[in-house]
Amino acid sequence: MPDKPVTLVGVSTAVIKTDGLTKRFPRVTALDQLTVEVRPGVVGLVGANGAGKSTLIKILLGLAPATSGRGEVLGLDIATRGPEIRAQVGYMPEHDCLPPDVSATEFVVHMARMAGLPATAARERTADTLRHVGLYEERYRPMGGYSTGMKQRVKLAQALVHDPKLVLLDEPTNGLDPAGRDEMLGLIRRVHTDFGISVLVTTHLLGELERTCDHLVVIDGGKLLRSSSTASFTEATAVLAVEVTDLPEDHGAEPGPMVRERLAAAGLSVQSEGSHLLLVRLADDTTYDTIRDTVAGLGLGLVRLEQRRHRVAELFTDDAQDTDAQHAEAQQADEAQNTGRGRDTEQSKGGTNDGAAS
Repeated sequence: MPDKPVTLVGVSTAVIKTDGLTKRFPRVTALDQLTVEVRPGVVGLVGANGAGKSTLIKILLGLAPATSGRGEVLGLDIATRGPEIRAQVGYMPEHDCLPPDVSATEFVVHMARMAGLPATAARERTADTLRHVGLYEERYRPMGGYSTGMKQRVKLAQALVHDPKLVLLDEPTNGLDPAGRDEMLGLIRRVHTDFGISVLVTTHLLGELERTCDHLVVIDGGKLLRSSSTASFTEATAVLAVEVTDLPEDHGAEPGPMVRERLAAAGLSVQSEGSHLLLVRLADDTTYDTIRDTVAGLGLGLVRLEQRRHRVAELFTDDAQDTDAQHAEAQQADEAQNTGRGRDTEQSKGGTNDGAAS
């Protein structure tokens, strides 16, 4: 754990700040000494299901008390100024909470009024917001007939209608197909670029946030795993992905292994991933020429030759692999210890029998 808050973006004022924030339930610790500082922008809160993301949002909104530690949202203490925080923050919940027999316009106007807007301003803001999220033509239909994507847009609209300084979006792409997810991510990005509203968005689909967010906060088991810019998460690796076409004629062989054999003979480190894809260690700039000449020499075509980039998912994969390795080492140690004990026991028994025989 870091000793002091981690700065995500180099600007002056944090929108969220926590210091040793902990939330314990009878059988689980949802947040464990979480210390982080979130600056304005689009920030992704990343973690597997059960990592503590939704719990953190509820605490930040003043809807649930922390067990220990402290935090601020927009400079307001989360323990004592919850109503003020909620007046300045928009919240899009994960679960479906929309009344089916009410239209989007009625619902969003109601939420605007609840946030303190006068009736006329609430209606005007509702029309503008529903237009922004792409629901203007459908705004008078009962929401019970909406698709999942339309319902998600209504939830986003009600989070934006009172012109908040910060919005907290909990799993906004849940239940959406790939096209719907892309559209929602585009909307989220425009919330900041078009209106200057800061966004904290949670998801367990890590690839989404790599394309949408400026910075990422990764938590695992309630603990801060890493907090830094998205660019630092997705730095280029020293591995080239090489994808080749089929052989020009049916030689009864797959192209990948043939390329791999020749590249290995040229002194390159190569790993196969299927019959057409290879991962080649980038030694220096001549590696590109060697790959090109090898592929051309076999009469193949290059479908792809690109430098691989790190992915956020590797954080969790590496941790899991480390944990598995530790478990395997511990198991081997236990087995060795048990074997040694068994050998000692046999020797002890043998000595006793020998003594009895003598």
